[in-house]
Amino acid sequence: MTTSAEFLYLEELPQRLVFIGGGYISFEFAHLAARYGRNVTIIHRSAGVLKKFDPDLVALLVGASELLGITVATNQPPVRIEKKKDDLLVIVQADGMEKEYHANMVVHGAGRVPNIADLNLEAAGIETSQDGVVVNEYLQSISNPRVYAAGDVAAGGLPLTPVAMVEGKVAADNLIYGLKRRRADYRVVPSVVFTLPKLASVGLQEAEANRQGLQYDVKFRETADWLHNLRINEPFAGFKIIMDKSTGRILGAHLLDSHADDLINLFALAMQHNLTAADIKQVLYAYPTASSSVQYMVG
Repeated sequence: MTTSAEFLYLEELPQRLVFIGGGYISFEFAHLAARYGRNVTIIHRSAGVLKKFDPDLVALLVGASELLGITVATNQPPVRIEKKKDDLLVIVQADGMEKEYHANMVVHGAGRVPNIADLNLEAAGIETSQDGVVVNEYLQSISNPRVYAAGDVAAGGLPLTPVAMVEGKVAADNLIYGLKRRRADYRVVPSVVFTLPKLASVGLQEAEANRQGLQYDVKFRETADWLHNLRINEPFAGFKIIMDKSTGRILGAHLLDSHADDLINLFALAMQHNLTAADIKQVLYAYPTASSSVQYMVG
């Protein structure tokens, strides 16, 4: 099986590719391969792909992926991979029976785990989980207070580059300037799936807002007919904004758009500084730009 790191260094793309796992890595690489005319399949063990993102917008992205020729196979846990002449056979469970997918290459896109198994951390009294070193809010090991961990090796935070950078600063501050000086704050962490269109998210999804018992309003709309999407003929686009019912503050923003990677940062800025929907609508935006559409997303 080819790793996601090895995939980046391929000198040529095989004709038939199967990606295992329905997360960031599989979707981003699958879109890349499909646009080079390759036969691409994403296999995911459960019903929902891209689970950290809004399900309504994920459904639109799956539609865009299928229009591109990508097969998205859900509820099909992989069982084994077999070699058959020049082909690889990916055997999955589907509806109680085994099903085969033929491929020239199988790419592992089901995520990564911290590479700490050989460090013998138990000998130093450092508690770990499958997600990494177990730390408190100060990124200090809960079992060995002399040890700090940050980035993908620390359990708790999202495995994203900006998160690792912030965690590095938090750990450094607490090491250099004294214990328990600075906490890791994960309330506003934007993330993007770099497909085309792009899928982006920051803050709460509806399910989490419901779990917290929050009173909120939701603005949801497909936006293929908006000007900045019409001019590039983008048939799959939309947004979902979750706002506090009483204050109008942004609780969560979820976007599917060719400019979602930049637009999501505007919502992250608004959330970080407690801006309301009214504040966002008061700004005079350059037009016609994708960012000018944020006023209509909250209005």
